[in-house]
Amino acid sequence: MRVIAGVHKGRSLKAVPGKDTRPTSDKVKEAVFHKMGPFFTGGIGLDLFAGSGSLGIEALSRGIEKMICIDQSKQAIKTIRQNIRDLKLDQQCDVFRNDAFRALEILQHKKTYVDLVLMDPPYDKINYQQLLEKLVDADIVKSDGLIYIEMRADTNINTASLGYDLIFERAYNKTTKTMILRKGTSFSSKCNFDDV
Repeated sequence: MRVIAGVHKGRSLKAVPGKDTRPTSDKVKEAVFHKMGPFFTGGIGLDLFAGSGSLGIEALSRGIEKMICIDQSKQAIKTIRQNIRDLKLDQQCDVFRNDAFRALEILQHKKTYVDLVLMDPPYDKINYQQLLEKLVDADIVKSDGLIYIEMRADTNINTASLGYDLIFERAYNKTTKTMILRKGTSFSSKCNFDDV
């Protein structure tokens, strides 16, 4: 597992030990960041099921200014902290151990607004529709902000009810599908919609 592009391109990242965490493949990571940027000019990101921190670190490497990493696994939190220390990203990354739904409530209460949300939860342990509705209700995503979701290929989400534009959806194999949602309509000039 490595950083694909940006300031930390090529740097290796530690994976969370065990089989409970499934890292996003380099192929998928490269494709989705190409759609979302591929580079950013600042902004705040939220990695809601951070695992090793790989997605959040990729966003930081590509120009996101600050990343909030959330995971409820003690081992994941330890791995994230190790990875951000290795890349000297301590000042740009806040790491919290918490449940995703509870974390959204806290961020809403603190009026913390983000430009990018990364969500790659355990495939069979989360209700994606409820999670997205909770995120939308929390109203912490800034206008033009992006939500990236990784899920099992046969998962269906009703995006029409969320008030976000579905700007990208792709199944990469029999197990993995990704979606990118955008809040507002003026972000199109920053996104590359061509197939990777």
